[in-house]
Amino acid sequence: MSARGSISAHGLGGAKDLPIPSELAIAGAVAALVISFTVLAVAWREPRYDAATTGRPAPAWLDRFVSSRALAVGARVLGMAFFLYVAAAAVFGKDSLINPFLGTVYVLLWVGLVPASLLFGPFFRAVSPARTISMLFARISGVPEGEGLYAYPARLGYWPAAVGLFSFVWLELVYPHSTDLGPVRLWAAAYLGIMFIGSAVWGTTFLERADPFEVYSSLVAKLSVWGRREGVLVLRSPLANLDTVVPRPGLVAVVGVLFGSTAFDSFRESTVWLKLVQSLSTARIGPDTLALLGFSVGVALVLTVATMATGVTSETPRRALPDLFAHSVVPIIVGYIVAHYLTYFVEYGQQTLIQLSDPFSRGDDFLGTADLQINYWLSAHPTFLAVTKVLAVALGHVVGVVAAHDRAIQLLPRRHQLTGQLPLLVAMVGFTVGGLYLLFAA
Repeated sequence: MSARGSISAHGLGGAKDLPIPSELAIAGAVAALVISFTVLAVAWREPRYDAATTGRPAPAWLDRFVSSRALAVGARVLGMAFFLYVAAAAVFGKDSLINPFLGTVYVLLWVGLVPASLLFGPFFRAVSPARTISMLFARISGVPEGEGLYAYPARLGYWPAAVGLFSFVWLELVYPHSTDLGPVRLWAAAYLGIMFIGSAVWGTTFLERADPFEVYSSLVAKLSVWGRREGVLVLRSPLANLDTVVPRPGLVAVVGVLFGSTAFDSFRESTVWLKLVQSLSTARIGPDTLALLGFSVGVALVLTVATMATGVTSETPRRALPDLFAHSVVPIIVGYIVAHYLTYFVEYGQQTLIQLSDPFSRGDDFLGTADLQINYWLSAHPTFLAVTKVLAVALGHVVGVVAAHDRAIQLLPRRHQLTGQLPLLVAMVGFTVGGLYLLFAA
């Protein structure tokens, strides 16, 4: 991540931390994929997930509580209050790494969205300051809530979110002044301005499909146990919930940026890349930008080719397959987020919580957390940490294989239901080998 000088390493920390050789760890993860696919081919021959029937209704009291206006208003008030608190630190705080605005953006928001969405569902949607401002403006102006001047163009799909996500990871991973307060503050202001204007023109549908953080959170939330069926809160298995992802244009690009940027974050610190960029007589921003773009496009291209390399029925055109299978990459993304950022999130997240108590660096203790000490238990147990990360990557791929298999037997002709999945299986094996190699090399 970009908070250079704070926590130096948030990857695996190298193969030396593992109780087994890196080659054996990679071979084990690949074997898990192949065995999982073989078992699925034998035992899973009919689709098991249907958004109209899967899920058990939650207790009535819980549905009433979750659906209550009081909870919705409370979440928006808390989200807006926290936003204004951090915004004050961004505007009036010192331009230094101890400003909590940086940790809030790079750690609590970007990485913290994953556990929050896994636990609570579409968390960012509930607390989003952009959505709250849009709702307040609609109420003041008398415009029906959620409506805009025009209907959101269906052909845009998630493409604006993909662009927004790429701009954020570029700021975080490539821009040389990513830990200066000014550029991050400018990006946040531009983001809010675009979200406000877009929601005024196209309504809240724009936020559902163009807000990079809301799209990210909503995708990860599909791996939670919380879902809706005809407006009723239900508990579903994460795989059944994942099957409810609506395929839209740009979904492949979104997962490409999310997965590709995580891989690039490991690659940019590898010895091979560092030697290459040092040998070039140019600023690092150019090669890093091309590499980040290459990783993002590469993931999207591999997924596209792998899903289109199969026989299809007349009801399912070949060009529709990439978006229909893109949901299977979401658990892989979550697995790599855990593997790559676990230590960083836990340890620098604590540091950010401490810094939030003194937003203006004056010695204040508004939240009562200024005297807390960071617990470095994870760093002190490298074997546990390394095994956890390898397991996260392997589990993410296995869940992805299961999701892809169920979708394949829904869509593909019976004669292609197994052979048609082989290109995607090969792609996932490649993702596993490449991802673990980069994590070890970081």
